[in-house]
Amino acid sequence: MPKDEVALMQRVHDEHAEVLWRFCLRLVGNDRGHAEDVTQETLLRAWRHGTILHSPPAAVRSWLFTVARNIVIDDWRSRKARPETPVDEVPEQRRSTEDDADDQLLLSWVVAEALTHLSEDHRTVLLECYYRGRPVAEVARRLGVPPGTVKSRTHYALRALKLALEEMGVSA
Repeated sequence: MPKDEVALMQRVHDEHAEVLWRFCLRLVGNDRGHAEDVTQETLLRAWRHGTILHSPPAAVRSWLFTVARNIVIDDWRSRKARPETPVDEVPEQRRSTEDDADDQLLLSWVVAEALTHLSEDHRTVLLECYYRGRPVAEVARRLGVPPGTVKSRTHYALRALKLALEEMGVSA
């Protein structure tokens, strides 16, 4: 590897590795070893995708965080597809509430990402009706549209959200 590429990768590591590791640690529920693995894989992908290294620091950090999040999601999906792994000793079982919380956290990230693919009207009506739990009449009043429009937008927003999730590889 040329000396300038080594220096560039060292600079990226020095600027972003610690923050990236802390971000990964939160993503994987404070599993330090898993966070280190995700951080290392993310930096390896940055090195392989050398053009990103020449971007401004904010763009590099954003790219690194996106890649790390995608690695964690891919790991989660892989575990869901192959839940049993043969081992010599059976590891200590985690409480099911922890597993459920992890699944819910990752699912919420995936849904949040899918919501960014919707139109502003669809995203707004879903956030108001489902996230904030407001009734149709109140959402209609807040948005200044008839209740039928809120119902229609909700219907089509849910269809669009389902399609966005399917395009991301999430099946219902």
